[in-house]
Amino acid sequence: MTDPYQVLGVNPGASDDEVKHAYRELARKYHPDNYQNNPLADLAEEKMKAINEAYDLIVKQRTKGQRSYQNSAQSTGQRQSGYSGSTYQQVRQAINLGDLGRAEHLLRGASAQDGEWHFLMGSVAYRKGWLEEATQYFQTACRMDPSNGEYRQALAMMHSGGQPFRTYGYAPSTCDCCTSLMCANCLCSCCGGY
Repeated sequence: MTDPYQVLGVNPGASDDEVKHAYRELARKYHPDNYQNNPLADLAEEKMKAINEAYDLIVKQRTKGQRSYQNSAQSTGQRQSGYSGSTYQQVRQAINLGDLGRAEHLLRGASAQDGEWHFLMGSVAYRKGWLEEATQYFQTACRMDPSNGEYRQALAMMHSGGQPFRTYGYAPSTCDCCTSLMCANCLCSCCGGY
């Protein structure tokens, strides 16, 4: 992965507020709603995904007291190049393509059941319309990794009456839905909420 600080355009010494501000600005710029019926929609979606991943990684690093990507990459290098990371990427791709059977099969074959595993199982359940099961998986993911914004947003969506996916010209992914909710949360934070 690229240095998350480079993705957000801030230096590792930036304050938490500066990181959050940079994230919000980029999220506004690349939000998928700005690119509907636009040939650049796929590129904006990829950029938004990279922005979300970078922000989540920085938040995780900072909760562990790390301020640089290099130190974090060295300490987690085994996981980044290991079985779980590539499996999870394959699962996310399968979910985005609507191949829920493959996604579930990959998850059932995974050796570990960490927060990401529970989040992805919740995403599969959500796409199937199994909202109670999805909520349970999202709750477990949040308990296992409470600092992960993607997990918290998915759970918040479920608590606000999460609706099954609808198709408006394309099939949105669970991650797109969570990204939208994360952006909405950031906007609400600007107005005094959290």
